[in-house]
Amino acid sequence: MLEGSEQEAIVQMMDTKYSAAAHRTAAVVIGALLLMGCGSNDAQDDNEPPAAPPMVEPEPAEDAADSTEDIPIAELADATWVEETAAEHAIPQRAMAAYAGAALRIAETRPECNLGWNTLAGVGSVETAHASIDESGLNAQGVAEPAIIGPVLDGSEGVMEVEDTDEGEYDDDKQWDRAVGPMQFLPETWETHAVDGNFDGEIDPQQIDDAVLTAGVYLCENAEDLTDDDEWVQAVTTYNQSLEYARDVAGIAESYAGDTADE
Repeated sequence: MLEGSEQEAIVQMMDTKYSAAAHRTAAVVIGALLLMGCGSNDAQDDNEPPAAPPMVEPEPAEDAADSTEDIPIAELADATWVEETAAEHAIPQRAMAAYAGAALRIAETRPECNLGWNTLAGVGSVETAHASIDESGLNAQGVAEPAIIGPVLDGSEGVMEVEDTDEGEYDDDKQWDRAVGPMQFLPETWETHAVDGNFDGEIDPQQIDDAVLTAGVYLCENAEDLTDDDEWVQAVTTYNQSLEYARDVAGIAESYAGDTADE
């Protein structure tokens, strides 16, 4: 994570980058909000931040009930629960396992953060439609194929200029940076925050477990308690300095909460 003016420039750039991703998944976002009957124009003023969605906890697998240590995150949630929840919300099952497992891991390592799987899934939905954007999908190892790579950040109309920071290692571009993977990280942010979610000894932004767990850690580094409205907005807008984006994520995350949202 950069500091000072460099961080501000990156945040502004991310606004543009994530807006592009959101536009490509507009049908997913709008569809979810309409099903809820609460499109952002009707439910909230354009300048009003959203409330934090309810925190939904996954059901842990029996082997992970006591500790998540040394278990790949895709194995942390109960398999039947994952299958049923994925079907209920039309989320690819492999992505669902990652969202649930990341929430369970962080519940153990950072319990004060109160990160629900539904917030992670809300981000993943807006960013890349759960790794299905641009005809991509997750293979058996949870890797996006073809690789998900965002627009070139070359300073052309509508995008910030971000010169290459990774020599093309993650984004195949040695001149400019591009966001990568199911959770759309900038190469430099990935390099400084990435964690190994599947314990294969590598950190790959295209691998769903690595990407989602890194996103969860990143959110919790930017908020003390994600059940607090202001803290939740602060964390989510590290992805995109836009209340519209935060409202989209909140709306989808709340829809995934189902009956929990009414409690």
